[in-house]
Amino acid sequence: MSIRKRLSPEESRAAALAAARDLLVEAGPQAVTLKAVAARIDRTHANLLHHFGSAAGLQKALAAQIAGTVCDAISDAVRATRGGTGTPRQAIDLAFDAFGREGGGALASWMLLSGNEDALDPIVETIHQLVDELHPSELQPGANRLMHEAAYTLVLMALGDALLGDMLSASFKVQRNTARDKAAEMIVAALKQSGEMRG
Repeated sequence: MSIRKRLSPEESRAAALAAARDLLVEAGPQAVTLKAVAARIDRTHANLLHHFGSAAGLQKALAAQIAGTVCDAISDAVRATRGGTGTPRQAIDLAFDAFGREGGGALASWMLLSGNEDALDPIVETIHQLVDELHPSELQPGANRLMHEAAYTLVLMALGDALLGDMLSASFKVQRNTARDKAAEMIVAALKQSGEMRG
């Protein structure tokens, strides 16, 4: 007979999200159910319902956590690039990894197929806020939105690469990292055009 450790609401929610993220990476988005997460952290289905309201609520919270974590890392990488201690490619790799290796792309497609489009709002809003924060001059009326356009294209490339990259690279007989390379070229060109990078 196991004795459950008493957790605060914050600890219980954090444990559930950590388990959900592990399940997402290990077995795909279809494995992220309240029952599976509850079993993994030795909690009840009712306990998770209390914290998230539904499986859709759990997925939305997971999407928000992934978006927040990744955008924080990308923000740090961009600041390192601006400070001369990092490269644009590091930020590109973080974006691609978020949708690929970290499961963001699979989670996004699963939520869309499940009719849970609003669960993607945290991802979209977090990325939007990050780009606004990094390029505030583009928010002025009539301003060129070059970096917003580049970020939009980057996200679409990273999402598409996560979902179809393996098949397409094999079919087209191109290197698997081609999309990352092209995304890096696009971002560097946009940074130079915007005056944020020289050379």
